[in-house]
Amino acid sequence: MVITWYGQSCFKIQSGETVLFTDPFDKSIGLTPPRGQANIVTISHHHYDHDNVEALSGENLFLIDGPGEYEVKGVNVTGILTFHDSEEGKKRGTNTAYIIEIEGIKICHLGDFGQDKLNDEQLEAMNGADILMIPVGGTYTLDGGEAAHIIHEIEPKIVIPMHYKIPGLTMKLDGVDLFLEEAGSKNQPTDKLTIKKKDLVEGKTQVVVMKI
Repeated sequence: MVITWYGQSCFKIQSGETVLFTDPFDKSIGLTPPRGQANIVTISHHHYDHDNVEALSGENLFLIDGPGEYEVKGVNVTGILTFHDSEEGKKRGTNTAYIIEIEGIKICHLGDFGQDKLNDEQLEAMNGADILMIPVGGTYTLDGGEAAHIIHEIEPKIVIPMHYKIPGLTMKLDGVDLFLEEAGSKNQPTDKLTIKKKDLVEGKTQVVVMKI
């Protein structure tokens, strides 16, 4: 499986010929939108930096944009209702986090998650995730310190920070350094993450910072 980051919360997850994209954005945020063929697209919430499905193409493209259980081309996806803020959605509404199971690897993509803690149902679904994609830029979502707390609850093997300030992005977010300081990790960006089930290390959480 190969994971590529496009900025914000948008990832391409490819397993063989199967391609899944998360939260494609439009050009108004200052970054180049994702392009290409997709079999599956997940949308955490309907906002211009998360739901530009039109940027992608593909025959029989399957769109997932809410809670529920889905099975497409051998990929199992579970959408979990969460909130975009710490006040049960009173400020920014709801958000869907996704559990994506590919090649025996459990990926948790939190979208624009803004809760200060997980409830029991959310934690049960996310607990033991192999890879956690988590927002760390603050303002609209978790900041670095809050993200570190959620990571401690979920205990993933790999953490990929997302939704933070990078060159070109016009949105006012924190950079990744605050989160890395909280997590005790260094900024050593990688272009792509190629991972197999056997590569995952039990009992250890590794932070992977990605380039676009």
